[in-house]
Amino acid sequence: MRNVKKQAVAPKTIPILREAFDKINDTEIRWLSSAGIMINSHGTVIMIDPLLEGFDLPLLVDMPIKSEDVPNLDAVLITHCDNEHFSRTTCKNLSNVCNSYHGPHYVAELMKEEGLNGIGHDIYESFKVGNLNVKLTPADHAWQNESSKYSKIRKFEFEDYCGFWIDTPEGTIWLPGDSRLLKEQLEMPFPDVILLDFSDNSWHIGLDDAVKLANTYPDAELILIHWGTVDAPEMNAFNGDPADLIGRVVNQERINILAAGEVFKLDSKNDK
Repeated sequence: MRNVKKQAVAPKTIPILREAFDKINDTEIRWLSSAGIMINSHGTVIMIDPLLEGFDLPLLVDMPIKSEDVPNLDAVLITHCDNEHFSRTTCKNLSNVCNSYHGPHYVAELMKEEGLNGIGHDIYESFKVGNLNVKLTPADHAWQNESSKYSKIRKFEFEDYCGFWIDTPEGTIWLPGDSRLLKEQLEMPFPDVILLDFSDNSWHIGLDDAVKLANTYPDAELILIHWGTVDAPEMNAFNGDPADLIGRVVNQERINILAAGEVFKLDSKNDK
């Protein structure tokens, strides 16, 4: 029997309650598990890559909220077409409370197949959602072109994948997205928060390059994502272990190991 490394598991989920969607006086970030994020900035509420139900692999944690319990969203942003990022079930279930859907052009086409009014954007294009300014950043994740199954569907292009740079009144939040490390990602303005994928996978950033990215921006708070929630011990894309970052990341006190649903207040960084 092959020896499979035991998975690191995220802390116990903290439920997201209805008041988390109310107008507030600052900016709050919540990890939704997997690669999903919720941001409430002064009452502008968005979700990025929400996976709240309908995934095809077993989970290690409970979801912090169900789609049916989400009262309002200004937008859903999707980085790319993989089903733990573009959850068609979740996006359709949110359609009655979500004002707009955004992503790269290919993702917008897939949204329209589901009856969603997806708005497609170019890499580096900016758009507004309430008081947030959002810009697509480049990502390198076209693994489907190496797949005998998915390469028959189409040729997947570089611009089909993205990250998101989000300016809020309290500072900047950057989700690089699922991506091999790119030179451009080491030449960004200094973000206040990085939503860090540290999966040691050939089509993700890989552990060594995740450390390199984190140390390029030594003052950015790091919120760890894409780990500890999917029960797939043989799939390294889901199996990052926060312990692997300790001793390698400059100013390691900025490593935030959140439970799904737990609040990170962006203004708390400015108060330190």
